Amino acid sequence: MDPRYPVGKFVLDTDSTADKRRAWIAVLNALPRDIRTAISDLPPQGLETPYRDGGWTVRQVVHHVADSHLNAYTRIKLALTEDNPTIKPYEESLWAELPDGKTADPAFSLGILDGIHYRLNMVLETLTPAQFDRPAHHPELGPMTVDAFVQMYAWHSRHHLAHIAIAAAKTAAASR
Repeated sequence: MDPRYPVGKFVLDTDSTADKRRAWIAVLNALPRDIRTAISDLPPQGLETPYRDGGWTVRQVVHHVADSHLNAYTRIKLALTEDNPTIKPYEESLWAELPDGKTADPAFSLGILDGIHYRLNMVLETLTPAQFDRPAHHPELGPMTVDAFVQMYAWHSRHHLAHIAIAAAKTAAASR
């Protein structure tokens, strides 16, 4: 297993269905709770454990997920309200190195995730199939749709939950 991609690399499902969308939305909806559960039993030093050599610490992962899902929320709302908007990328690795990413209490990012995911779920639960097809353009990834964003951020949720689980196992092994 490649620790960079513990759930595999993202692959777009081009055969999206209402049932699949409900499952992806459920993953997104559960993310704040799932992260809380994943970090709840970590000792304080566990937040400083990287999931791999040269990787982010658990603390940075939690803050990154909040940063990323803030962008996801914005990207989806732009795609739903504008005609094929261009999505602005950001330097996520640099964001993770800023003081808030390296030192802030994860509770602050969990609060962000609570609000973002609550509102995101409200929007996603009401979309029509045509709205899931609304386009946006990502300068690095090319054409995308709301459906693709939902899939990508559901994968992103599982991806980083797996990183936290790897770091938690490393922390537990180190304390034995």
